[in-house]
Amino acid sequence: MSIIIFIIILSALIIVHELGHFLVAKRFGIRVDEFGLGFPPRVTKLFTWKDTPFTLNWLPLGGFVKIFGENPADKTEDLLADNFQSKNRSIQASVLVSGVAGNFLFAWFLISLGFVTGLPAPANFSLPVEHTRTVITTVLPASPAATAGLKSGDVILSLSRSEIYAELAPETVSLFIAESAEPITFTVERGGKISTKVVAPEESIIQDRLAVGISMDVIGLVKLPPHKALWYGLKTTSELTLLTGRAIGTFFFEALGGRANLSDITGPVGIVGMVGDVRELGLTYLLTFTALLSINLTIINLLPLPALDGGRLLFVGVEGITRRSIPPRIFNVLNMVGFALLILLMLLITIQDIRNIF
Repeated sequence: MSIIIFIIILSALIIVHELGHFLVAKRFGIRVDEFGLGFPPRVTKLFTWKDTPFTLNWLPLGGFVKIFGENPADKTEDLLADNFQSKNRSIQASVLVSGVAGNFLFAWFLISLGFVTGLPAPANFSLPVEHTRTVITTVLPASPAATAGLKSGDVILSLSRSEIYAELAPETVSLFIAESAEPITFTVERGGKISTKVVAPEESIIQDRLAVGISMDVIGLVKLPPHKALWYGLKTTSELTLLTGRAIGTFFFEALGGRANLSDITGPVGIVGMVGDVRELGLTYLLTFTALLSINLTIINLLPLPALDGGRLLFVGVEGITRRSIPPRIFNVLNMVGFALLILLMLLITIQDIRNIF
């Protein structure tokens, strides 16, 4: 089930991205030869909209658009008015950046929807937070908490040892754990279901102190009327995008210095596992998770790497400065190298994901 949900989420994110390219290309009179749902081989043609055939394909992993003349290596007849290459650089840049704009708008919509239905938020959030409870926010891999089955998002209802019950403020819970030389029984709620987990604290996690390997926060729900939800949805999405951009930028900066840690990154295999965990917490958490993935795609696609929108934008910028088109041979070589590096990075991350599972 987690794999199916992951495919649905991934497909939605990619289709939104490609729809952004499609709508802006058509807005500037550029021909789009196909909008594919899924990847070839083709199953059937569904319909035609704005003179573009929409097709259904066998591989259900997103979609694609074929913009006429987008690839300089494509042999096209004279630069017609509806050719991507015939447009000025600002229009080309607008078409290229519209995909990431689509992902940003999608994240804004999902987070705004979350504010309308009730979005989980920490008690110190700048908006009114209702129904606050102590929630596990992080579980360290291979820790006693992870071994016992505790997960991020679990609401702590009670914990006890030898009939001694703790208050549920995060600071009190931490102190209770630190003073527990014997196993602790956690009663937690996950997705509306209540269960108990027995966890034995260890000293190996925090020096000279017993711990189980969790961090906690007081989490509640923020519910807003639609007009406020839209505004605060935009504000929250913008802030999350900036934070994500800084985190990804820091990773690549450290990678150049050989200090990056791949274990901090999650690939497709790890995301499937995360989808399963988030699904147990409820629909609102799943929508928020999808919004965060959309924000990540927004930033990643803007990286100035060949085979990404950011790399293509870099090419357009270079062409605008030099007043010359990049030769198709160089364009193809750079794209192939960039694509190969991305595949290699994905393989390394996938291997790391599998190691974390086993």
